[in-house]
Amino acid sequence: MIVPFSIRDFLDRAVAVYPDRVAVVDEPNQEAPSWGELTYAEVMRRAKAQAARLDELGVPVGGRVAMVSQNAARLYTSFFGVSGWGRVFVPVNFRLAPAEVEYIVEHSGAQVVILDPSLAHLRDVCGSAEHVFVLGDDDEQVWGGGGEPEPWEADENATATINYTSGTTARPKGVQQTHRALWTNATVFGWQASVSDRDVYLHTLPMFHCNGWGMVYGVTGMGGQHVVLRQVDGAEILRRIEEHPVTFLCCAPAVLAAVLDALKDWDGPTGRDRVRCVVAGAPPPTRTIERVREELGWEFIQIYGLTETAPLLTMSRMREEWDDLDPTEQARHLGRAGAPALSTQIRVDDTGELLARSNTVLEGYWENPDASATALEGGWFHTGDGGTYEDGYVTIADRKKDVIISGGENVTSIEVEDALMSHEAVREVAVIGIPDEKWGELVTALVVLEDGADVTDADLIAHCRERLAGYKCPKRVEFRDELARTATGKLQKFKLRQEFWGDRERQVN
Repeated sequence: MIVPFSIRDFLDRAVAVYPDRVAVVDEPNQEAPSWGELTYAEVMRRAKAQAARLDELGVPVGGRVAMVSQNAARLYTSFFGVSGWGRVFVPVNFRLAPAEVEYIVEHSGAQVVILDPSLAHLRDVCGSAEHVFVLGDDDEQVWGGGGEPEPWEADENATATINYTSGTTARPKGVQQTHRALWTNATVFGWQASVSDRDVYLHTLPMFHCNGWGMVYGVTGMGGQHVVLRQVDGAEILRRIEEHPVTFLCCAPAVLAAVLDALKDWDGPTGRDRVRCVVAGAPPPTRTIERVREELGWEFIQIYGLTETAPLLTMSRMREEWDDLDPTEQARHLGRAGAPALSTQIRVDDTGELLARSNTVLEGYWENPDASATALEGGWFHTGDGGTYEDGYVTIADRKKDVIISGGENVTSIEVEDALMSHEAVREVAVIGIPDEKWGELVTALVVLEDGADVTDADLIAHCRERLAGYKCPKRVEFRDELARTATGKLQKFKLRQEFWGDRERQVN
């Protein structure tokens, strides 16, 4: 017997087993009226109402519905209300500039766009969509459907979500993930991270990012409780861990740094010996891992993956063989990207690039067959990361793609360079990532100006802010007389990076 996988399986199970359990505690501090506490039965009722409303709006199976929102119960519910009845959900990064949102809405062909009230001004750039709604103001038009939605016969190979990511070109690419891939990621990730019905999960990670790394689904399927955090703040994370009480969270290294920084002024409990913390985006320093384990008393787990892999490829978690090692040596082991997840195969090609095969790998890039063929050449997904795979563990050494990971977000250098080159005073520019204790890697622009140009670093950063999301803009600008190039004129970024990275073994931070 073959029963097709569907992401609605997770909510169906939660409703069957835990209908009256609190499913989600909404963010209390937001412009749209908070939904407060919802049971799993109520989440299902609202998801069905949303699907029925999409029926009324004429959005067909396979039609795209985009949502631009910070973490919210409405966003959580929409993962099921849209994809659970055969449409394709497009969760969009709320930090993006208007022009970037406009491109994604148009490129995805979204018929419906739902906006956070703080982003209502984006209505003006969503003209390609037939319907644009604002949370709070238009709730009745989104969740006001009555009765049962039209049934959908699950197709595990159908696209469930399109998640846009910065790649190696100036335009973002839409990662198509099927129900099968998302189902596999959520179950394998959840199992290897020990998710259970006793978990209280704090959404410090943006839900738009790889669908909350799959925990939107995985925690739901086990009947855990979701606690929504709208804006990352170290002290607020500690407060919510105490209030709810939280057992599990996922985050970027910059979030861990914020929590550790807030700890010096915190006199309450930290969830010691209760909280499991999963980190990805860039390997934190060994000392940071030690502090998380010693000062917070949290279990530290590291994963490696990409939006294209849903994201889980590898996991590094404490194991029995390391019990007798000293804490520093344990932290060094945990600092590796990890061992392959169940059903994942890893190898390193002749150029040193990490390749992967997994049920979680993307179906392809939306409306971009050339990029899809390149990424999946030879039946392996090309990660764009260089590293080693020894003794069953992956270590990331550098990035083959011209991508910077800052604060857990991907920033494509080419996109930032394009924005800077649009300034009349800029003759040449190279954008690189340099090590930074807070952000992991700092977006840094090395700029050669036109003769006689009079412009400051602040001017150039402001110029970028008019064109790019804030997290993509350079945090540092340095002016140079020239940039290192090959005889054929190609930038030699490895030489430009060398002065900042020095003799570090790994060219990632």
